[in-house]
Amino acid sequence: MARRKDKDKDSRSQLVTYLKDSYWDRTSRPIYALVYLLGFLIFYELGTILINPEALSRSLTDLQGRVMAFVWVQEILALIGFSGRTLWIATPLVVVVILFAFQITSRMRWSVHFKDFVPMTFECILLAAPLVVLSLVINRTPGTPSPESTTAAMSTIRQVQILEAGDSVPSSIQSLQAASPGTQRKQVHPLFVEIVTGIGAGIYEELVFRLILICLLMLLFQDILRMDRSMAILLSVVLSALAFSIHHHVGFIAGQFDTLERFRWQPFIFRTLAGAYFAGLFALRGFGIAAGTHAFYDIIAAVLKYSVMGGE
Repeated sequence: MARRKDKDKDSRSQLVTYLKDSYWDRTSRPIYALVYLLGFLIFYELGTILINPEALSRSLTDLQGRVMAFVWVQEILALIGFSGRTLWIATPLVVVVILFAFQITSRMRWSVHFKDFVPMTFECILLAAPLVVLSLVINRTPGTPSPESTTAAMSTIRQVQILEAGDSVPSSIQSLQAASPGTQRKQVHPLFVEIVTGIGAGIYEELVFRLILICLLMLLFQDILRMDRSMAILLSVVLSALAFSIHHHVGFIAGQFDTLERFRWQPFIFRTLAGAYFAGLFALRGFGIAAGTHAFYDIIAAVLKYSVMGGE
């Protein structure tokens, strides 16, 4: 019986086991993450298409309103053979399939209580609040008074590009845009663009850097290298947090590396700490709460940016 319990515990992504069928147990299930995040997935897909209608037919020629991790998933699917509209349908299905597989392997219950989604939302918002405070504290450290550093520190997610006049464009994006010039696009309020990309970041960055990367690192350290479980967890969290922070500065698009944002210590440290925070949420509360907290943090940051900071 003890061996069976240990096996069940290891099959879960969380580090703790909650009272059976309690709110904490139910909402940490992969099936809850799948159902809860489904609306976010649909909103991000439709919002990105509204921001950039050409995205349906051109997967990489215009990256406005898109998230780097989302582009990576699309590029992998494109290598398999997906393109155009089928690529846009297949990309969110990757999230669905992975969470469905985790639900099967977790051997948790499949029941979903929709009444739990309201407290889940409040929980995500409350868990996002410490990150807002942390971003302000780091930004208020001596030597960082500029609005530029404020904007960078307030944003855990730097979308691939929300390009404005005068922005530097990575060479890989320049070559793609030059090859396929876009048509005139409807003007969309930048707040809406940042909310859409923030929701996309909450899902796809958590998918790549927590659900996939941490699980792969745990497989490497614990199962292959036979490290102590505590050390494997620590290394996995630290490395995933560093990778999460670095990818905002150096992007890999269309087969080549490019600098997306000038390196500054304040946003780098904040994003590393935020990555560790999200990793902790993923381990303790599951993918749904981690992705929801990430999305709501980005939404709050975007609203504060335009309501308090005047969009600077």
